[in-house]
This record gives sequence, C-alpha cells and structure tokens, in this order.
Amino acid sequence: MTAPRLPSTADPADLVYRAGSPFVRLAALLDGVRPAKDPLVMAVGEPKHPQPEFVAPVLNEALSGFSNYPAITGSETFRKAVADWATRRYALATPLDPLKNVLTANGSREALAFAAVAAVERARARLGRKRPALLLPNPFYQGYVGGALMAGADAFFQDGAFPDPLALDAETRDRLAAIYVASPANPQGTVMDRDGWLRLIDFARDHDVMLFADECYSELYGQTPPTGLLEAADESGHFDGLVSFNSLSKRSNLPGLRVGFMIGDADFLALSARLRNMAAPQVPLPLQAVAAAVLADEAHVADNRRRYEEKWTMADAILAPVAGYCRAEAGFFLWLEIGGDDAAFVRDLYAEEGLRILPGSYCAVPLAHLPAERQPGAGHIRIALVESPDITREGLTRLLAALRRHRPALFAAPSSDRTS
Repeated sequence: MTAPRLPSTADPADLVYRAGSPFVRLAALLDGVRPAKDPLVMAVGEPKHPQPEFVAPVLNEALSGFSNYPAITGSETFRKAVADWATRRYALATPLDPLKNVLTANGSREALAFAAVAAVERARARLGRKRPALLLPNPFYQGYVGGALMAGADAFFQDGAFPDPLALDAETRDRLAAIYVASPANPQGTVMDRDGWLRLIDFARDHDVMLFADECYSELYGQTPPTGLLEAADESGHFDGLVSFNSLSKRSNLPGLRVGFMIGDADFLALSARLRNMAAPQVPLPLQAVAAAVLADEAHVADNRRRYEEKWTMADAILAPVAGYCRAEAGFFLWLEIGGDDAAFVRDLYAEEGLRILPGSYCAVPLAHLPAERQPGAGHIRIALVESPDITREGLTRLLAALRRHRPALFAAPSSDRTS
C-alpha cells in the first residue's frame, strides 16, 4: 500500500542556520577521514565541460559595460534573447513581452529564494492573519528553504519529486503562497509531464497561488526535451500565476557566470522587481552580453548533451550488475537506492576508495508520518556525472567495488528478477 503524501513542516531557520547545506553536512561527515586512494569528487553538480568558444570574444567586446550600474531588470538585449529562446524552445504561440514577461537574475538560486518573499507579499491581502506557507518537494533544492526563511513562511514538504497540493488539508491549502516544482528534479532526474503541469497550473490559478518551476536542468536530456511549464501554460494563452526559472550554468557550462532569468506572470515579475531593486544583486552588463550570445546558440548545447550521453552510457555499462540502477530521465545526477545507512556508506566509500559523493538523506528532511527506512532520500546516494569521461569511469568503478563489499545484496538477484 502506498503511503499517503501527507506534508510535514520543518523550521527553515533550523535547516539554514543549524543543519546547514548538504555540503556542510558532508564536510562534517568526512572530517578526519584519510582516504586510502587519491580523492575524486563527484558530490557537487558543477559542470566541467568546455565553455562555448565565443564566450571570451563576446566578453572582451562588452568590457566597457563594467563602467555602468546595470538595471535590476536586466538589459533589453538580454531579456529579448531570453524571450526568443523560450519561444523557440517551447514552440510558444502566446507572445512573450521581453519587458514584462522576463526578469534577469544573478543566477537562478537567488531568484528562487527572493521569489518566495514576493509571493508572500502578493498573497498578503488574501491570507490576512494566516501564516503564509510554501509547498516544497522532498528531496529539495536548498534555495527554496532560504526563500521560506526570508519570507517568514512555513515550509511544507511532501515525499517525492513533485508536490501534490490536492493532498493537503484545507487549512494548509488556504495558507499557500507558492508551490515549488523542479523539473527535471534534483536529484532524481524525474520529468514532469504535460498533464502534471496542467493539474498544477489549474490548482494554482483556482487558489490564487504562485507556481514556481525550477527548470535549470531542462536542456540536459537524452532524446526528448522535457515538457516545460511555459509549454503547458501556452494552451491557456497566458502565463498568469506562474514563473519559470532557468540559468546558463548547466545548459552552457557557465556556473560562474551567475546569469539566470525568470519568465512568466507580468504582474508578479513587476512586484518582484520592486523588491529586487532594493535588495537583490544586479547582473553586470558584460555578463548579460555573454548570456545573450549563448542563448542564441544551440550547437554547444547539443555537444553538451552528447558529452553527458557518453557518461550515462558508461554508467549503464559499469553499474549494470547493480539491482535498481537506471539512468535519470534528464539532468546529470545518478540517484541510486542502496539501502541501509547512506551516510555511513558514503563515509566508508571515501575512506576506502577516495570517492566523495552525497548521501541521499542529506538532500531531504524527515517526514513525521513515515518510518525511518522510508524517509525521503534515505538509503540513496547522489553522484554528479560532471567530470571528464576518464574521471567518471574511475569514480564509477570505485563505487561498484564499494557496493560489492558493503551492499552485496544488490548483486544477489539474477538480472531478470530485478526492477529498474
């Protein structure tokens, strides 16, 4: 019997200031461990593929822009590039106004966090004295929790990649200011389909709740591009009540560029811009020039996907003996259920093989209604396939060796009896 998708709350301040990020917790877990082999790091989702060759020339031509304060909204050139890219990517029939439906951000993480504050402000009149709430997936991206803390909102977590607001009780539903959805999901790599988006869009509009789509991994897929929030909303002819967040970190291997963008509800973006103009970081004009150039080019993105496909194929071969292994629908995280104490396994893996990865339980918070062995992320590990093929092959080979030692049950069943 499937467990009910009841939500649980967690104190955002406790998660931010005391528990800390998954990587702070990982550093504490491995503190004092001296690995027996040269260390390999596959814990962080920092793209390592080559940057587009034209980045440096474009940046050099735009250097004079460092002499100017950039507008918080972003340059017209960059915002038009975003609108043009989204229209092509999602085959939109509904026009996007670059000056109303697009807003520039200093990477997507800060945009996702600041959006919570604007969402609570938007819902202020409707909520009255009720405490605002955000609905989050579990596992989740840490920026969502930072937003809940800044907004003074309760954070409700549901087990699984995609939240289901219809599973909430009426009192919680009435307090929602925003729903966060990541598709492709981090870390699972699961993709929301069109019907799922439509259900969430309908709920958000019916209940006057903002729907936030974190789509930072949208361009890292195999054969089929993931359906996007804007694509699903296009059927209604407007983008009211929703915002898609994206960046160039994963798509174009430019995590240090710190250029992201928001696309969607014009009224919400105008409200968000007022907050951002007081507190958020601007994006330097030369960096926006680079961002506009990379958004106009798809050749390097196709090459990027080819490189990830090579490593996924490698993982398919190396981890074929492991029960439960399957490649993600999209993204570059290998999310593997290994059972047992995932943190202890990660510590042993680092000590014996020098391979640094992330425990799945560090990506989630416990839910009160689930037993320990069924908690989100429990018994899972996350491996980032961002390094070179040689490093990836070595890392996966070391992982396989540790799994054979510490999780022999994963190799016990005949392959025909395993499920993926």
